Amino acid sequence: MKFERIARTARRVATVAVVSAMMTGGALAAEKMVYLFPAPDFLPAFTPFQVAKAKGYYADAGLDVEFRIGKGGADVAKQVAVGNAELGGGIGDTPIIVRANGLPVKGVALLGGKALTQIVIRNDAGASEMAGLKGKKIGVMAFQDTTYYNLLAALQSAGLSKDDVDIQAVGPAGMVQLMISGDLDAISGTPDWAASIEGAGVGLTILPINDMFPAMAQAILSSDDTIKNKPELVRGFVQATLHGLRDVMEDPEGSATLLAEKVPQFGGKEAFLTEVMKRYTELVYSVDDMKDLGKFDPARVQAVEDFYLQAGIINTAPPLDDLFTNEFVD
Repeated sequence: MKFERIARTARRVATVAVVSAMMTGGALAAEKMVYLFPAPDFLPAFTPFQVAKAKGYYADAGLDVEFRIGKGGADVAKQVAVGNAELGGGIGDTPIIVRANGLPVKGVALLGGKALTQIVIRNDAGASEMAGLKGKKIGVMAFQDTTYYNLLAALQSAGLSKDDVDIQAVGPAGMVQLMISGDLDAISGTPDWAASIEGAGVGLTILPINDMFPAMAQAILSSDDTIKNKPELVRGFVQATLHGLRDVMEDPEGSATLLAEKVPQFGGKEAFLTEVMKRYTELVYSVDDMKDLGKFDPARVQAVEDFYLQAGIINTAPPLDDLFTNEFVD
């Protein structure tokens, strides 16, 4: 009898332990991972990620996500390739460039159906279309950056080359400041930069690069190794981020309020953030069919790769299957 009581007690203890583990398993089993941003994580461009984290979508997917900041898309791709981060951010065309340089990185989700960048022109620059920018001063982030590559394609669509304009690499701060001061006539930039410039009282004409060249939106990047060995981690992160992206598209005001609450730099700037979220939804995130949200379009990727090869930005063209996968979006 004594041994039976001991056995029953042991079974009860084991049952309690199992139930306790089941009740707390989500927290205990959350898989730690690093997501590397190409720029400061508080920027409005990264709101879908901030929304997903604040609303617990990553935690619901069993992930304990740490955000870190890299030094641009190329650096992010390198860190992801060598395993310093499971996932990171760039532009949809980033794998085209880094694969050609031997880095085994591909896109696993595309955050929008249109280009991230637009041509933003001061109204007093005397130009309202690409052809009118001949001889004008145009700012880009850097000469090894998508803002520059997209500008080259936009110029080509108007029969112009880089020698027909004065292109200046001015960094992120210069993109806004030099447009406000009038030292630049135009930039190849993002919706939040345009909103900041207009907020300073500068009238602008905005030409979507998407109408001139099939450039791409932000992308979530991963390495071949992580895709092979941690597919559920990749899927969980992608699905949670797309959930955050849908929230931004469907409720820009609520997303702006949440960002203002969570990010000190935007405290009290809900109106500005709401305007930025609306611009991103219209100019970048929009897709013809919501079921395609997050997916890469092979024809679009091919068109960008063809231009990069023709323009001498890359010397070899990696196979499309090496550049992206839609398996984690479906």
